[in-house]
Amino acid sequence: MTTTQAGLITGLALGLAGSLGGFSAFVICLVVGVIGLGVGRALEGELDLTGLLGRDRGADR
Repeated sequence: MTTTQAGLITGLALGLAGSLGGFSAFVICLVVGVIGLGVGRALEGELDLTGLLGRDRGADR
């Protein structure tokens, strides 16, 4: 799945949530989507969380 396809699906899902559930459902879907994106990128190794977590995993002690 390309980035364009993922963006399209995300936009459609957020639009559906906004139209059916109102603004609060839109915001909840948006927040959960951003969290999912972060977790997915971290698991794939595309996001470095060592600075955020404050852990230095064995580098130059």
